[in-house]
Amino acid sequence: MRGLRQLMTTDRVGLGWRRELAASIFANLDRIDVIELLAEDYLDAGRRDRRGLYALARAVPLHVHGTSLGLAGAEAVADWRLERLAALIEEVEPEAWSEHLAFVRAGGLEVGHMAVPPRTPASVAAAVRNLANATRIVGGPPQMENIATLFDPPGSTLSEPEWIADIIAGAGCGLLLDLHNLHANAVNFSFDPLDFISKLPLESISTLHIAGGSWVSSPDGRKHYWLDDHLHAVADPIYALLSEIASRTTRPLTVILERDGDYPAMPVLLAELARARQALAEGRARRRAVPIDGEAHAASA
Repeated sequence: MRGLRQLMTTDRVGLGWRRELAASIFANLDRIDVIELLAEDYLDAGRRDRRGLYALARAVPLHVHGTSLGLAGAEAVADWRLERLAALIEEVEPEAWSEHLAFVRAGGLEVGHMAVPPRTPASVAAAVRNLANATRIVGGPPQMENIATLFDPPGSTLSEPEWIADIIAGAGCGLLLDLHNLHANAVNFSFDPLDFISKLPLESISTLHIAGGSWVSSPDGRKHYWLDDHLHAVADPIYALLSEIASRTTRPLTVILERDGDYPAMPVLLAELARARQALAEGRARRRAVPIDGEAHAASA
C-alpha cells in the first residue's frame, strides 16, 4: 500500500458516489469538493472499474466508506475481510477510509444490518482490538462513525458519547460524526444533541455526514420514530448541528451528503451542498466572534 493521501486543510462539502448519480456528478465536479465511495459496491469490482475509481480519485478527493466489517463487535474481524478492503484502498489510493461503530455478525450469524453492542468497557476493548488490526492490515486508521439505533442496547454501563470517546481515544483513530444519526437518536431517546456534542472529542472530528429521514410508526401505531433512511432532504436541525460543530472547532471539516434513493434532480442536491457550505460559514463566523480574554477572534482565525 502506497499510503492514504493527506487530508486537505480547508472546509469542504461533497457527495456520496452512487451509480445513478454518476453522470450528474461528473458534470458538476466544479461544485463538489469530495466524493465518498461505498466500499461494498466495489470490493469485487474488476480491474476496469478499479482503474476508473483511481482516475476519479485523481480528479477529486475520494473517501472509501465501509458498512460491513463490524469493527465494534465482540468477535475479531476476519483478516480476509480486512485484506479485501486493503486491496481496494491500495489500488484506488483514497484520501481516507471510514467504517461504523457497529457489529454486523456474531456466532456465525449475519445480523443483516448495523447494530449497536452493549456500551461497556468490554465492548470498548473489543473495538480497540479490531481497530488496531484493521489499521495494521489496511495501512492507516479509519474514521469511525456513530450509528442510529431504534433501541438502547441492554446491559450498557456507558453513555453513547462516553462509549464513542473511549473507543476513539483507545484506538487513536478519527471520529466521523454523522449528524443525522445523532439527530435521530436525540429525537427517539429524548436527549439534547448539543449536550451530546459537548462530550465528544471534537478534536478527533474531521468528517461529518448529513442526510435526511422520515417518521415511522411501531406496528401497533402507538410509538413514532425518526428513521435514518437517506431518502429525503436534509432537515433544518441537521444544518443547525453542522453550524454548531463548525463554531466549536478550528479543525478543517469535510461534509458528505448521503442519499441512497428517491434521487431528486441534481440542482436539488447541489442546493443542499450549498446550504451545508452556508451552515459551515455561519458556524465559523460565530466562532470568530466569540470573545476570548475580552477580545474577539481575528478575522483570519
